[in-house]
Amino acid sequence: MIRTPTQKGVLEAAEKIAAILPPTPLLPVEIGGTQCWVKAENLQPIGAFKIRGGWHRLSAMTEDERARGVVAVSSGNHAQGVAWAARRLGIKATIVMPRDAPEVKLANTRGLGAEVVLYERPGEDRDEVAAKLIAEQGGTLVHAFGDPWVIEGQGSAGIEITAQLGEQPSRLVACCGGGGLAAGLGLACPDTAIHVVEPLGWDMVGQALSAGAIVSAAADAPKTICDALQPTATKPINLELLHGRAEPGVTVTDDEVRHAQRWAFANLRMVIEPGGAAALAAALAGKVPLDSRTVILLTGGNADPAAFAATIAQGN
Repeated sequence: MIRTPTQKGVLEAAEKIAAILPPTPLLPVEIGGTQCWVKAENLQPIGAFKIRGGWHRLSAMTEDERARGVVAVSSGNHAQGVAWAARRLGIKATIVMPRDAPEVKLANTRGLGAEVVLYERPGEDRDEVAAKLIAEQGGTLVHAFGDPWVIEGQGSAGIEITAQLGEQPSRLVACCGGGGLAAGLGLACPDTAIHVVEPLGWDMVGQALSAGAIVSAAADAPKTICDALQPTATKPINLELLHGRAEPGVTVTDDEVRHAQRWAFANLRMVIEPGGAAALAAALAGKVPLDSRTVILLTGGNADPAAFAATIAQGN
């Protein structure tokens, strides 16, 4: 029987995470004359919100499951979240990562003690690579966005935000890859509008929401600097949770994302990776409505140093 993520599970995840990690800051910002908020998940120990889902999933495993190890697929941030939790819990972790992932993410994942198995993107199916590894060596698959515990863990950010605001936000603007964060936020904040923001040409969640069915990325999908937001399709579990809950999807261009990175650096003194800046990019570009209870999630700060320096040097 497939486990269904629930609000109760999100609340349990929030309690578990609060026991080991402090809340990330909720900071006031002004965009286009409107005061709203940003949630600085880039300041997590691994530099991204993915630590939430990784900890909730691995800490829920039985002793037998822990002994067999875990296998995950990730472009880098989920990899670090799983590796961080695995090291803390004494679990062997194998992470399937794209060969073109930023070197900082590859190095950090290895530095946390995980074994990294590389695949070609595009060209190879990372889920097939992971399935083959599990068939050969055993272990539990910890999917980056389609795992019920991972979804609940990511939703814990919404519980924190509500506590920090003193009420549920009016809307949450979230960077979106496969939809794990957005789905979790929808469970955490049932009265809140959820806005998913994806790179142009990689809006698999937005298209799926419009079509009411899974949509796969085109073979000639454009390149994007948002390496963290390139799943080729969402999963049925994510689409089911977001259907009827999420607002129409929004896309952002690379130039809009770079502008958001520069804005965050100038106004917040923060380093935000491209995929972690997508939601902010949509807000700055006027693509989502803003009010005093809007929260924009800054989801990751694992930027490639050279690429980030070049972006900042370009100026606005």
